[in-house]
Amino acid sequence: MRLKVEFTTEPFDLDEAPAHALVAREVIEAAALDAVDVGPFGNTAEGAADAVLGAVDALLRRSLEAGATRISLQVNVVGAGENEK
Repeated sequence: MRLKVEFTTEPFDLDEAPAHALVAREVIEAAALDAVDVGPFGNTAEGAADAVLGAVDALLRRSLEAGATRISLQVNVVGAGENEK
């Protein structure tokens, strides 16, 4: 099964990316995911279910530790293949 995660971290700072946003970006870019799109107002990534769920766990933990006061996320099933786990 493939999953797509969309997320934002808050509080926002339009002048400079806050530490929690940089940590979130680092977690997602380091994970074994494909189709990663990091932007100023939202971020998305896709990958195998285990990789996405592991990245979401790390994203939540590390972003909160780095000062995020709110993390909004959505996870969707985007497809399932017999050989994907």
